[in-house]
Amino acid sequence: MLPPSSSFRKVACLAACSLGLAALPLRAADAPATSHDWPVYNGNTNGDHYSPLAQINRENVTGLKEAWRFDTGEFGGLETNPLIIDGIVYAVTPTRKVVALDAVTGKLLWKFDSGVPGEGPVRSVTYWAEGNDRRIFTGVNNFLYALNLADGKPIASFGENGRIDLRKDLGRDFQKQSVTMSSPGVIYKDMIVVGGREPEDFPSPPGDIRAYDVRTGAMRWIFHTIPHPGEFGYETWPKDAWKTAGAANNWCGMVVDPVRGIVYVPTGSAVPDWYGGERVGDNLFSDTLLALDANTGKRIWHFQSVHHDIWDFDFPAPPVLLTVNSEGKRVDAIAQTTKSGFVFLFDRTTGRPLFPIKETPFPKSDVPGEVTSPTQPIPQLPAPFMRLGVTEDMLTNRTPEVHAWAVQKFRSYAGGSGGQFVPPLVNQLRVALPGANGGGEWGGPAADPTTGVLYVNANETPRFIGLVLPQRANSAGEQLYQQRCLACHGVAGAGVPPEIPSLIAMGATLTEQRILDAVHQGKGRMPPMPDLTDAQLRTLSRYAMTLPAQAAAASKSGVVTASTVPAIGGGPDGTRYKSSKGFFNDPDGYPPITPPWGTLNAIDMNTGQYLWKIPLGYYPELKEKGMGNTGTLNYGGPLVTDGGLVFIAATVFDKKIRAFDKRNGQELWSADLPFAGLATPSTYMVNGRQYVIIATGGQDNGAQFRGRAGGVYVAFALPEAPK
Repeated sequence: MLPPSSSFRKVACLAACSLGLAALPLRAADAPATSHDWPVYNGNTNGDHYSPLAQINRENVTGLKEAWRFDTGEFGGLETNPLIIDGIVYAVTPTRKVVALDAVTGKLLWKFDSGVPGEGPVRSVTYWAEGNDRRIFTGVNNFLYALNLADGKPIASFGENGRIDLRKDLGRDFQKQSVTMSSPGVIYKDMIVVGGREPEDFPSPPGDIRAYDVRTGAMRWIFHTIPHPGEFGYETWPKDAWKTAGAANNWCGMVVDPVRGIVYVPTGSAVPDWYGGERVGDNLFSDTLLALDANTGKRIWHFQSVHHDIWDFDFPAPPVLLTVNSEGKRVDAIAQTTKSGFVFLFDRTTGRPLFPIKETPFPKSDVPGEVTSPTQPIPQLPAPFMRLGVTEDMLTNRTPEVHAWAVQKFRSYAGGSGGQFVPPLVNQLRVALPGANGGGEWGGPAADPTTGVLYVNANETPRFIGLVLPQRANSAGEQLYQQRCLACHGVAGAGVPPEIPSLIAMGATLTEQRILDAVHQGKGRMPPMPDLTDAQLRTLSRYAMTLPAQAAAASKSGVVTASTVPAIGGGPDGTRYKSSKGFFNDPDGYPPITPPWGTLNAIDMNTGQYLWKIPLGYYPELKEKGMGNTGTLNYGGPLVTDGGLVFIAATVFDKKIRAFDKRNGQELWSADLPFAGLATPSTYMVNGRQYVIIATGGQDNGAQFRGRAGGVYVAFALPEAPK
């Protein structure tokens, strides 16, 4: 184990001071005797999910018990990594209210309710302080609020009566834009730098990165992720694409190196996700890790992980900053995980790859109008932390009957496995592994600064992908559905459970008001659609309400609806090629490949070699039948501590939080949760006692996650703090 040098400690102190935070200790020996905060999303400015606390350790973790819980009383799910500052927990509810809780008892101290209705993930808040001026920033739909830390009231001098509208400053009619914050902004000096979650189909605003003054809300700089004329990368798009193209946005969060004055920004794909005929070119700066001058927003270096993305393989999580041994030297590095199961490692100052990256040829698309990139960048180390592609010998052996079904189904798909970066086909399906959910996902990895080891969880569940071009719409409602809803919910409204709910399965619960609220306000992964008029909203909702009956009639008659492909040049009624996608599950709802279906991995980033890999999670009903080591879908990241532990919840179906020995992956402790803990844990110390806290709530997909969604925070501690 390598102790931090005195110069490393000095850098950490300078970093913390430049953020207006108390100096963040790196080791348990440096920590205050009785308290330690978690003041930044994912722990600290490095974004490494690491804590130097060691009171809870591998020797005593079996004694960990629930200390308190706070029930928000709301439904809709939680993904929040709460902040802890001076003995107070700052967290978010499923309807985007902010709560302050006593970190020892869980007692509610104050609650902020903006009055703006909204649901969907909010992964944390942002903290800034200078002297007696202490603020919490939080996103509520398209607004960014500045709250007084003491009482949760908006600070009127910030923006317009305490908030700024993130739809503005984008160069388009702001009232028709859809931008909302799912991940918090980062602080640099007296600025907060933000991205935003945006629609994954037209219309979508550009995903520009913006910095705002923390006191006034005035914009200080902007970086165009879809370059304007004369800017670097403009030639990677069709001429004047910047006027209408959208997304290439930072939805997953970012990190900042305050000593170097660099903010690192991973971006998402450009719209539409699955067809790029209208955006021919490599499409910088989509799917790109950007290193920007935090003072000015100017590009320092960049790396694009997917050229001309048509797979929704955007960066899913913030990067982590760590220091590694490379070619005999200590190098300050940045590690970025991907949905594809890759980890890219760079010198954080120059962008130089620390492991080789090879531009590798892949098949071209035969979809009309599509022009795929001939190559994609593939890191040569570390090896992918998941299987890439599906072959027949990987198909499930859970039962002979299910195996036979899987073989027959697999052979019916075009060309068998889609593999990595194989283009989708029109009116045919391929099996894809990874799918658009990863691989790596938004929880991101943890990194131990004392060893350079990266801990990352992954999904290993295949999906099917394809493209359709909808038939001519028979009504205005159907046309709106094709333009706005079909890409996610599918031609017939079947959705992509568990991520995107089935409109058909909702049946009688699919009321007009429920649809109006979801489309107007946004819900879960679905962004709001503010450009639609009231009349259009009602037309769309009334058509959507007919989908269950349409599906029932088609099933009864035996008719299978299918789309045909018209001549090149686009579809009727202004429609475009849309994705046809979903989880490739067996008839009982399980992945039709051999386990593991979800894993936790430890990678030595000094060498690029794996230290260990284990299945993460189980299906309770399969465990009762002797299959208790399958792994499952998992969302939310790990926490690594100086006590020798990796804490992680994340597993969708077993609703547990676990602690593993970070040296070998041995499970040392677990506890049941009221809901799935689809979030990253935080840890802190108050009055000499260390706590671990996790947000539980599942997602607002109800039965798709085999249980209702809610919102409960649960804190664990040893029964009595060691003397």
